[in-house]
Amino acid sequence: MSTEKSLLANVAGGSLVLQIFVGILAGGALAAYSPSTANQVAFLGDLFVSALKAIAPVLVFVLVAASIANQQTGSQTNMRPIIVLYLIGTFAAALTAVLMSFAFPTSLILIDAASGSNPPQGISEVLNTLLFKLVDNPVNALINANYIGILAWGVGLGVVLRHASAATKTVLHDVSHGVSQLVRFIIRLAPIGIFGLVAATFAQTGFEALTAYARLLGVLLGAMAVIAFVVNPLIVFLKIRRNPYPLVFKCLRESGVTAFFTRSSAANIPVNMALCERLKLHEDTYSVSIPLGATINMAGAAITITVLTLAAVHTLGIEVDLATALLLSVIAAVSACGASGVAGGSLLLIPLACSLFGISNDVAMQVVAVGFTIGVIQDSAETALNSSTDVLFTAAACEAAERKQAS
Repeated sequence: MSTEKSLLANVAGGSLVLQIFVGILAGGALAAYSPSTANQVAFLGDLFVSALKAIAPVLVFVLVAASIANQQTGSQTNMRPIIVLYLIGTFAAALTAVLMSFAFPTSLILIDAASGSNPPQGISEVLNTLLFKLVDNPVNALINANYIGILAWGVGLGVVLRHASAATKTVLHDVSHGVSQLVRFIIRLAPIGIFGLVAATFAQTGFEALTAYARLLGVLLGAMAVIAFVVNPLIVFLKIRRNPYPLVFKCLRESGVTAFFTRSSAANIPVNMALCERLKLHEDTYSVSIPLGATINMAGAAITITVLTLAAVHTLGIEVDLATALLLSVIAAVSACGASGVAGGSLLLIPLACSLFGISNDVAMQVVAVGFTIGVIQDSAETALNSSTDVLFTAAACEAAERKQAS
């Protein structure tokens, strides 16, 4: 009995990243050896993602309310510099995607338009959707994982409860701690969940359908790699004035890998909050910045919108001048920030960007269909970049503030 307890203790206390890596290898091996068995274990991945998605809205609401209610007067939350980093990072991603698309122009094989899609008709519609999500019913916001609404109600409740009794604040803090413990338990199951996700992905999709779009994928992934390994580290270096790569690699390893396979920024919110806790960041800061980043820090989405739009432009032989390219960067960045407020995410915002070049909605929806074809890679890489950057910029802003206070 003691041996079993010791084994469980070792597993529970072992390196989560190493265990996830083993899960990835095991899932890939199972899919290669027995695709039918791999399909049968797919439910493990679905259970893991569902558990994360279920706990994330409650975690965000409770943690935000508790953090603000228990916040000490005069404490610094560093939200302004974090938001600035989010916006700079998203615009830089769109601009990088423009440069990559000019350097490596790609053409599309236009296929049948995506059916059942309802893209927004303009920036105003995107912003209008976000505004109404801000005042959504709090219960409805929790049920539908509307993080804009959850943040708004969490902040509001926290501000009101700052004047509550000490006992009420203690109860709220204890509830927050309890939910955080549940999150830690779910995250410890990540290796099993990732095993199921990887096995199902390889068994069900393979990557044969992606070969026709190898060049397009190369531009997409290349732009995301430039952001992850060059632009983001440069931004962080300017902020913290030291070698940024240890922090960059830690965020990619402990946040990006999980986000790549779950393909859900919402599901990765608990993972990011746990990582922020391990990095010893201020809870008052990351409890707000992480869910906010999942909404407006959309470098990957900006790259997807820009690259696919310019691929359509190149396919149709439309000339693009520098001013129009810069305008596209702005539109892609603003649209990407509103991607979470539109059903279908970044792909359904492509017609909006295509309209800048006079491309018809029918053709634009064919571009969306191409996006869905390569989505197994595109969406995974996009989510990994978006989610890991949330922690990276939060950590950079916190470290810069601490250095400033110490000087």
